[in-house]
Amino acid sequence: MPAPTISTFLSALSTGDLEVIDLTTPLSAETPALRLPEPFVNLIDFSLEEVSAYNEPGPFWRHNNIHTGEHIGTHLDAPVHWITGRDGDDVSQIPVQRLIGPAAVIDLTAKVADNPDYLLTIADVEEWETTYGQLTAGAWLLLRTGWETRGGSQEEFLNADDTGSHTPGVAVDCAEWLATQRDITGLGVETVGVDAGMAGGFDPVFPVHYYFLGNDKYGLTSLRNLGALPATGAMLVVSPLPIVGGTGSPSRVLAVVDKAGA
Repeated sequence: MPAPTISTFLSALSTGDLEVIDLTTPLSAETPALRLPEPFVNLIDFSLEEVSAYNEPGPFWRHNNIHTGEHIGTHLDAPVHWITGRDGDDVSQIPVQRLIGPAAVIDLTAKVADNPDYLLTIADVEEWETTYGQLTAGAWLLLRTGWETRGGSQEEFLNADDTGSHTPGVAVDCAEWLATQRDITGLGVETVGVDAGMAGGFDPVFPVHYYFLGNDKYGLTSLRNLGALPATGAMLVVSPLPIVGGTGSPSRVLAVVDKAGA
C-alpha cells in the first residue's frame, strides 16, 4: 500500500470519507467568559467596533476593530500564561507541529450530570487506557462533560453561587500525573477554563495550569461537539493567532474524523 500523501488526504476530504468537525464556540459579545473574584482583575469581553460599513469612512468595504482579552471563548493557554511556565513559550513561539495531533476523548458526561464539581481521576484515565491503549505521544486529551449545553447562558455556564463556580475539572494528583507521566500535548475542555471551578481552593491552586503549563503543555477551553468524535482516531487542528508576547489566543479548533472509523 502506498504511504498516505497530501493528495490522498485532500481527496478523502472532498469525497466525505474524512469529515471536518468544528469544535469552536462562536465568538461574540455574548460568549461566556471567566469571572474572577475581587481583588483580581478580569479581561475585557469580546466586542467589535465598526470602522466603516460601505460608507464615507470606507465606501467600498466594511471592517472593524476587535477588542478582546486573550483568554476569551475557545482559546489556547500558552506556557507563559502561568507562573510555573513563565520562562516557556508565548503563543507565537509554540512549535506549529504541536498544534496538530491525535485526539483522545474521555466521556465524563454521566458523572458530571450527577456532580458538576466532578474531577477527573488517575483511575478514570487508566480505565480509559485499559480499553483504548495508553495515551499517545503528542495527543490532546479532551474531556467530554456535556457542559457545552450550558453555553447559551453565562449564568448556567459559570454555574456560580456564594461558594464559587461549580464546573468539572481535574483532580490535583491527576493533573500532575498527566503532566509528568504522559507525553501528551495538552488538555481540552468544554468549560470556561481548563481547571475546575473550585480549583482556586486546591493545593496548588489551579493545578492544571500549574502542572501543564509548567511542563510545556497547553490548554484548550470552551470546546463544543466533542460528542461527534470517537474516543480515538480523530486528528485535532488548533489555530491560535501568533501573538508576540501573547499568553494565549482565541483559536479555531477543528477535528478531522474518519467517517468509516467513527
